[in-house]
This record gives sequence, structure tokens and C-alpha cells, in this order.
Amino acid sequence: MDNNLDSVLDMYLFEENTLLEQLDEILLKAESEQAFDKDCVDEIFRIMHTIKGSSAMMQFNSIMTISHKVEDLFYYIRENGVEKQYNERLVNLVFKFTDFIKGEISKIEQGEALEENLDDFEKEIHNFLQVISGEKSVEESSTGNSAPLEEAALTETLIESDTSTEKIYCIKIFFDDDCGMENLRAFFIVNQLSEMGVEFTNKPESVENNSEAAAEIVKDGFFVFLKDKDSLDAGIRVVKGALNVKNYTVIEFNDEKKSDKSLIKNNSVNENEGRNIKSQVKKAENKKNSEVIGKHNKQSLITVNLSKLDSLVDIVGEIVIAESMVSSNSEIKNLNLESFTKSSRQLRKLTDELQDIVMSLRMVPVSGIFQKMKRIVRDMGKELNKDVELVLIGEETEVDKTIVDGISDPIMHLVRNAMDHGMESTDERILKGKDPKGTIELSASNTGGEIHITVEDNGKGFDTEKILAKAKTKGLLQKPENEYSAKEIYQLLMLPGFSTNETVTEYSGRGVGMDVVKSNVEKVGGTVVLDSKQDKGTAITFKIPLTLAIVSGMQVVVGDSELIIPIKNIQQSFKVKSQDIIHNTDGQEMIILRDKCYPVVRLHNFFNIETNVTNIDDGILILVEAGENKVCLFVDKIIGEQQVVVKPLPTIFNKYKIKESGVSGCSILGDGSINLILDISSLIESL
Repeated sequence: MDNNLDSVLDMYLFEENTLLEQLDEILLKAESEQAFDKDCVDEIFRIMHTIKGSSAMMQFNSIMTISHKVEDLFYYIRENGVEKQYNERLVNLVFKFTDFIKGEISKIEQGEALEENLDDFEKEIHNFLQVISGEKSVEESSTGNSAPLEEAALTETLIESDTSTEKIYCIKIFFDDDCGMENLRAFFIVNQLSEMGVEFTNKPESVENNSEAAAEIVKDGFFVFLKDKDSLDAGIRVVKGALNVKNYTVIEFNDEKKSDKSLIKNNSVNENEGRNIKSQVKKAENKKNSEVIGKHNKQSLITVNLSKLDSLVDIVGEIVIAESMVSSNSEIKNLNLESFTKSSRQLRKLTDELQDIVMSLRMVPVSGIFQKMKRIVRDMGKELNKDVELVLIGEETEVDKTIVDGISDPIMHLVRNAMDHGMESTDERILKGKDPKGTIELSASNTGGEIHITVEDNGKGFDTEKILAKAKTKGLLQKPENEYSAKEIYQLLMLPGFSTNETVTEYSGRGVGMDVVKSNVEKVGGTVVLDSKQDKGTAITFKIPLTLAIVSGMQVVVGDSELIIPIKNIQQSFKVKSQDIIHNTDGQEMIILRDKCYPVVRLHNFFNIETNVTNIDDGILILVEAGENKVCLFVDKIIGEQQVVVKPLPTIFNKYKIKESGVSGCSILGDGSINLILDISSLIESL
């Protein structure tokens, strides 16, 4: 039972977060176009209705209440429209409530108690509704049903069938389509009113044990008759808090002159007008339903738990290894069976296709991350009074789901940094002769073996003198200031606790900066590259692998050990002679290549592996890079390129901090041997 509840909660959280992301996009679009068109209003209404219903099912009352109020607001706007002058205030208001809902969802994820006092939120919606509706009260603007104005003929029938002059108010209630057991849902409302001591009658009268009443309620609605304003207010509170209430209408009867039919919120309606409005609403609903059906037929999607995909990837990896073991079996090779060779080639083709398909299942576009940045730029632009446009390029580029989750926070951090102290104010940009409107470009591109994600702005750029001064005060400099190149200065920014902001703001200056970005990107096998020009702008690029599960690597031999070097880190391999090696003042071996000097790292010394190949002439050098750092690795020989399945190291090795010593994982090859996969970035850092 607990597992079922957990799965339902996971699905609820996934659905709500997805809907809120969609809502942010719709609101940003409405703000940029400075108008809420019909499609926009309908979509917001639908989203809030869905959130309300699912939250009510899960009994998350705070989310249900707020989404219900916002739904009521957009029902009014859908029926009556909203003047253009209120657009910005409406966008800000809805953003405020979506942020509240996000906060409540975060509390659910962390097991915290939800907000109970919602009076201020409800009052804010109430006030805004009064503003856009003129003299109407909140009940006038928030109530309604699929036919907002009743036909006069129906109202007349109601009055004639209920002769009591005391009953001067009526609430007509419709429940959600196809919710079922409408009579019992009506009984819950009746029961609550009775417990509150409210005097009322209802139609249909017997609902608890009368299943036939359900059909009548679906057709005509459920009516509650009340005799005074206090009873009406109590009735409205009960109806608003009831589950599965689609909409409701408050009808006020004129007792002095019943022949005047009825007054629906003091607005008389003749029979033809009521029927015409009902007809128009019905046509609009039919049109909307046909649009929904048309959209649904375009694609069919299914949500799969990521852990199941991880298991599938592991199994396919084992199949690839097993296939390789069978194909390379020396006993079978000695038999020289032509039919077996042909079949094994076909099997290899199929396993390669299966591997590609399985990996594609884990690939998701980076658009989900990119779209979130629009909201950050928008909010910070208003807060800091900066006019900045966010340009998105290549958002359809796909990356492994695990990597997308890992780089979401680093990208957000870079965008916030660019907005906070990368972009100048409008006045500063004008004084510098720049375009008053700044630009932040967020781009993604697939280079074949890896994905490049770049956050580039046309703001101030890095102040190298300021960075050096800050590093000097913190005692971070390892050599004289004048010996630092621009790229080396930029690398100082990624040291722990480094921040050039003098004051702590809401967005930066707390000492949690680029070092966190760097570590998060490296966790997913990526590197960070910084580039900047004073008063021209800054570009920060993440170079990350397409996937963490399968990598292309170069298999090398060091002594009796075989190691895998990721292809993405290799620039070239070459033979050298002893006379080509030079030494620096510390005795470190160096090699000059294309007028640049690179340190030589002997892997047998680094990993303490015994080998007979110690003469530089007998082995081979491999030039590798990680970010801006490059070294030459000395190995005994190269076996060749391999597509390897990455396996994590056993947890028992965690206490030895092997990952910090240049090893990221391991792989099992076709012959059953285990090869360690090198992490070039951590290897270089540990030198």
C-alpha cells in the first residue's frame, strides 16, 4: 500500500511541476505580447483546474484552495475579458501564486507542513477581481457555470415550484464532468450545511439514497434555496470548499414581483438572451473539445520511472559485454565457422541498434532548463531595473536525463550571475555607447562526442585587476601577479569561496560561486571554460558528455594493467626521443609541442604500477586536455579504441577517494578483463 501511495505522490509531483513550467511559459508569452488572448486564458484555466482537482484528491488543501481561486479568476476573465491596462498586474499576481504553489510542492517533497493561513492570498485575488469587474462583488465575478446566465423559463419554473416567500436566494451547482455519484456529492454539501445550522431546502430533495437524482443533477444542476444573506454566505463557503464542484451560480429572487422571473445577481435576463448565451457557450465548448482531441492525436507519450531506464541500460550493457565475450572466444575462433561469424556480425549489429535505442530513451532536450531561465531573467530584470533580453539557441539539443538534472543548477547560477553583476544598468550602457538593452545568449550544440552549453552576455566582462587583487588578499596567488595570463586569472574565479562582489545581495556575494558550478559540472564528467573581454562581455561554456553510461575510449597498457582514456579528452598521440624531453627547475619532465610546453606524466609512476617500459623511447605519449589544462601521459602502448559500458566503482572504495586520484569508474571488456576508466580532470588536479 505504501509503495502505491509513493508512486501516486511521485506522479502528482511530476504532473504539478510540469504544469507549473507550462504556466510560466504561457505567462511570459502573455507578458511579451502584452495581451491575454483566448487560447492563453483557456490554457491557464485548464492548468489551474487540473492542479485543483489533483491537489484535492491528494488532500493538499492549500494548493487546492489557491488554484481554485485562480481558476475562478480566469473563469471570470474567460467570460468577460480583461482590459489591457491590467495585464502586467495580472501576470505579477499569477506569478506570485505559482511561486506559492511551487513552495508548497517543495514542502511536500521535504515532508514539511503546508501553509494553513491563506486569508491574505484570497483577499488579494478578491481585490483584483473587484478592480477588473468594476462594481461587482467577488461572488458576482467568481461564480458561474457552463451557462453563466440561466434561461428565464427555467428560473420561472423554479419560482413557481417553490412558493415560499422566505426563500429569496438560490445556489445552482454543477459538478465535474463524469465525476460520478453526483447525488452523494450533493449530499455532502447538504450534510455540511445542516451541521452549520443553516436553514435551507434543496432540489432534488432526496439525494442520499436516490441514485436517480444523479442524472437529474447532471442535467439541470443541484439547487440549494436559502432565505437570507447570512445563509447565502455560509452556503457559498461550503460550495467553494466542496470537492468536484465545476462551477456554481447565485440566483436572487425578487419576491415583490415574481412575474419579473428572476434576477441573477440583480441583472434581469429575458428568455431569448439566456438561450442565445447558452448556445454560444455550448458552441465554444464543442470547438474547444475538438481542438483538444486534435492535439491528443498528434502524439502518444508515456511516463517511465528513471530507475527502470537505468536498469534497462545496465542490462543492455551486460548484453553488449556477453556478446563481445562470445564473439571473441578463442575456442570458437579456432573452429573457423563461417556461419557463426556471419551470425555474430548480425548479432553485433542488433546489439548496437538496441544500445542506441536504449540510450535515446534517456535523452531529453535541454529546452526544459532553458525555458526556466526566462523567468529568472524576467524577475531579476524587474528587481534590478535592468532591460535584458534572453536569447535561446539550440534548445532542442538532447542530453542524458542524469546530466540535464546535474547541470540545471549551474546554468541557473551563471544566468543569475550575468544578470546581477555581469550586465550593466541601462544608464551605464548608454554612457558606454552600448545598446541600452542587454543580451544574454543561452546556447547548446552537439559537437559529436559531447555537448557544449554556453552562457554568453554582452555586459561588463571580467575585471582581471580586480580578480587578482581579491585573490591576493585571500592568499591564493602561486606566482607573481604579472606572470598570470588572462585564462589563468579566470581560473581563479573557480576557487572555493571566491567572489568579487563586495556586498551580499539576494543573488550573489555569499562566497558560493563558480567553485560549486565547476564541481557540479565535473560530477557529470564535464569541464568549464571561461572567456571574457573587458566591457565586451563574458562567455562561459560547459563541455559535457552526451551520456554517462557508454563512452568511447582509448585502451592503453601500463605494465600488466589496461586502462581506458576517454576519447573526448585526447588530442593526439605521438612517439618521442629522449633528447626531446626537457626539465623545469623542479625536475619535472616537459615536452615542447607546437611552441607550447606540456608536463609529462608517467602513468606507471602516478599509479605505482610496475613495468619494464621506463625509457621514453620505448613508450608512447598521449596529449590529453581537461578544460584549459593539458598534459602528456606516458604509457607502454596503445591497443585501440573501445566502446565501453561505464560501471561505478564498488562503494567499498569510496573511503580511499579513488575518484579524486584520476579514476572515474571501470568497464568489463569482452575477454572478461576489468579496465579502469581515467578521469583526466581529477588526474591533472591531483598532480
